[in-house]
Amino acid sequence: MYLRSIILVSCLLLLLPFPQASEAADIVLGMSAAFTGPSRGLGIELYRGTLAYIERVNRSGGINGRKIAIKAYDDGYNPVPAIENTIRLIEKDNVLFLADYVGTPTVTRILPLLKKYSDRHIHLFFPFTGAQPQREAPYNEFVFNLRASYSQETAGLVDHFLKIGRKRIAVFYQADAYGRSGWEGVRKALAGHGLRMVGEVTYRRGTRHTDSLREQAVILKKAAPDAIISIGAYAACAAFIRDARDEGVDVPIANVSFVGSESLLSRLMEIGREKGKDYTANLVNSQVVQNYDDMTVRAVREYREAMDAYNPMPPLELTDSGYEPQKYSYVGFEGFLNAKLMVEVLRRMGNNPDRERVRGAVEGIKDLDIGINTRITFGPGKHQGLDDVYYTTVQQGRFVPITDWGRWSK
Repeated sequence: MYLRSIILVSCLLLLLPFPQASEAADIVLGMSAAFTGPSRGLGIELYRGTLAYIERVNRSGGINGRKIAIKAYDDGYNPVPAIENTIRLIEKDNVLFLADYVGTPTVTRILPLLKKYSDRHIHLFFPFTGAQPQREAPYNEFVFNLRASYSQETAGLVDHFLKIGRKRIAVFYQADAYGRSGWEGVRKALAGHGLRMVGEVTYRRGTRHTDSLREQAVILKKAAPDAIISIGAYAACAAFIRDARDEGVDVPIANVSFVGSESLLSRLMEIGREKGKDYTANLVNSQVVQNYDDMTVRAVREYREAMDAYNPMPPLELTDSGYEPQKYSYVGFEGFLNAKLMVEVLRRMGNNPDRERVRGAVEGIKDLDIGINTRITFGPGKHQGLDDVYYTTVQQGRFVPITDWGRWSK
């Protein structure tokens, strides 16, 4: 009887399906970003773009049968929650690596943690910031950047304005590490031409588009600038543009890529409808990825197809209510490209990706084609993949590439 029971159980076990590769544990990546608050559009759209590509990969079998998962936490674009989230991701969630962090004030504060956990081989992939600290010793060895730096963005803006005779440049910037990083980029670029800023004003991180920045606008108006370069997030930049235009400041106002172009434009159009005035004229935004309407670019076609097919959103518990997602965006497209690179790294590590092999996998990338007409190379001492900067302005309610800077000639 006993032997018969054993045989019966054995036969039943044989009939049970063996675990498939797809049932293997997920490859978990960790993200801390602004999913709530006045800068939430940045974290949400970056997440959506990244997840669009990951969803495509997961539905095609994942990485050797293992799906990729993003463990995301909200930090509201504030340093202390970002620190807490990072510790949780490393110690509790045991993520393979960190990715898609949003903002200089948050990223710069978690850099010491990467050094502290260096024995665990923790790396940060493709943060949404062009600041210098993660590009320089002692932290550059723990961080991989895809995008160009703020130094490169601001240098390009300064050069273009000077070429069209706009030499009196002022700066509006966020009063923290992010704003100061952009401010320093403008200062250095002007100094290279023997020039100085004609004026500068700051604002506090967390400023909303409904807040008044008239005082800053009045100060810069008195400085009589030929152009203003803003280093800020979309809500505050929208408030400043509104108040500057209302004060009669009609010179070009430029923003760097971090601003979140579509979110900025949405706020300005909303303000314009309320006040019966166009606040979208004479805007210049630098970008670190190509225009997502350029269908000649293979990665653009892939991005739009993935967004149309999956329309990913972050978990409901991460976000505030009332957010209207962008169909496509520069931030989302950057997240999509980030994901393409991260997936490539995972594939290069084979069946069992582990932290100790992450750096070698990235630094082994040479002349990689991800469909953007620019090949990507990393290596020891080279932890930034792209140097390209693109420039856009508003036409017919959307940001489009600038084809002629002469329209702003002085």
